[in-house]
Amino acid sequence: MQPSRTAVPRLGGHILADALATQGVDTVFGVPGESYLAVLDGLYRHRERIRFVICRQEGGAAFMADAYAKLTGKPGVVMVTRGPGATNASIGVHAAFQDSVPMVVLVGQVGTDFIDREAFQEIDYRRMFGHVAKWVAQIDRADRIPEYVARAFQVATSGRMGPVVLALPEDVLAAQAEVADAARHQPLQAAPSPAQIERFAELLAGARRPLLLLGGTGWTSAACDDLRRFAEANQLPVACAFRFQDLFDNRHPQYAGDVGIGINPKLAQRMREADLIVAIGPRLGEMTTSGYSLIEAPRPRQRLVHVHAGVDELGTVYQAELMIAAGMPQFATAVRDLRVAAPAWAGTAAQAHAEYEAWQGEPPIYRAAAAAAGTGGTAGAASATPAAATAPAAALNLWQIMQTLKRMLPPDTLLANGAGNFATWGHRFWTYTGLRTQLASTSGAMGYGVPAAVAASIAQPERTVLCIAGDGDFLMNGQELATAVQYGGAPLIVVFNNGMYGTIRMHQEREYPARVLGTELVNPDFARYADAFGGLGLHVRRTEEFEAALAQALAHIRTQRRPALIELTVDPQALTPGATLDQIRNAKR
Repeated sequence: MQPSRTAVPRLGGHILADALATQGVDTVFGVPGESYLAVLDGLYRHRERIRFVICRQEGGAAFMADAYAKLTGKPGVVMVTRGPGATNASIGVHAAFQDSVPMVVLVGQVGTDFIDREAFQEIDYRRMFGHVAKWVAQIDRADRIPEYVARAFQVATSGRMGPVVLALPEDVLAAQAEVADAARHQPLQAAPSPAQIERFAELLAGARRPLLLLGGTGWTSAACDDLRRFAEANQLPVACAFRFQDLFDNRHPQYAGDVGIGINPKLAQRMREADLIVAIGPRLGEMTTSGYSLIEAPRPRQRLVHVHAGVDELGTVYQAELMIAAGMPQFATAVRDLRVAAPAWAGTAAQAHAEYEAWQGEPPIYRAAAAAAGTGGTAGAASATPAAATAPAAALNLWQIMQTLKRMLPPDTLLANGAGNFATWGHRFWTYTGLRTQLASTSGAMGYGVPAAVAASIAQPERTVLCIAGDGDFLMNGQELATAVQYGGAPLIVVFNNGMYGTIRMHQEREYPARVLGTELVNPDFARYADAFGGLGLHVRRTEEFEAALAQALAHIRTQRRPALIELTVDPQALTPGATLDQIRNAKR
């Protein structure tokens, strides 16, 4: 939409809806509130071009907007009411900030005549969101709405991207004003200078053990292709940062694995022994650096080239050898044709990929059980190995579950997840084939996976969307199954039910063995829960039952276009791929 040449009197809420249309918005996620009825009325006028997706809780709505932005590359827009609506949505704002995801959050506010009286549901949003948003503002004049909205989209999408919050006083939305629409925002990213690329080429040519580390947001398919060409031409091993595993095809012979929670020890050692780490995109936070130990702060042992879209991020934690403020497409284009003659590290990429593939094998907790079964022993038999003595029962093998999912789902399946030990099975054993096949939050927010999967299935109904969730994680936002059914979303959800908050239990057993408090759960029948929403719910208790259940779920999604949920009854001993609950407990003793 082009900005209006002439202004006509409009309600503030209509001006705001028109401004969203001008900025190219086609989807708004939200929970309705009386504080912004005038905006809803304005959106009614745009109902053929802007879809308002009604969510069941504002936290789910904000997660959906975050996932939509990651999936489409466009800013996610979420609209919530004042007070409780804003506080519920804050979890998604924090997640978007830590992930550098462009988001515009529109929050209802009390009228300007009631401000600073602690009126009904009043909050000062500048103070509330000040540390988890790029910009927070309140629009106190109807005639400035186009200006504020255009600026919000500009700020959210430029440099280090992130969430912007606009508070909307009720009386401003109900007021009339004559004002022209603003122009559409134009996202801006810096590009590396020729001198920076020349210095980068010098550092790379002088390295003997370099490693590329990809992460962050702002990537495009073309940028990923350009970076791949650069990596291939220079035979470089490529790793991906925590929960950014879809930036490089995991099947590629130069893929070295992901650098995050539960890192392959051989990849961790490769990181420590590298003489040059080229970090393109990631902030290099706690999870990606294993508590700032793989790359020490402030001055790493390795030479570090840090490329990031936000100039304020560079040099704040790590004093890199070379810091480049640039967008990912701009940097990838600049290095696409860079070549190092006869690189000293030739062959290391193949070795790194071989180590990654070995790391994909069946984990110790199941190998031990299989060995015991193969020799006629039992989990508690005197002849069993120490590992087998505490191995989970072989009834449900989660590694085999992941292999079946990979075999039966399309290669471009999008995997969404929240937070918990269950996510390790997806992070370690799923194969991400390319950009936008992963939706996960680096903030460690529980409850992200279900709304992310719902948003993805609504936005791209032609794709297969898989969500893996823990029992505690699922119930954080399981109600968004209603949103999926209402808008034709049909994700496949696999719930790992082990009756506990697994990650917290793991740390509890590690630090205070056998002193269990606050981590045990009593759960509903998740399959019947899915049935209640009009989806399909199935139970799986044994490994050999899963393939038939998965086939039934996929057929239901294809023919009915409704969600399907498979509940896995998981042995509590299968707490991590590398150690059982008993092993974790006994290691402290």
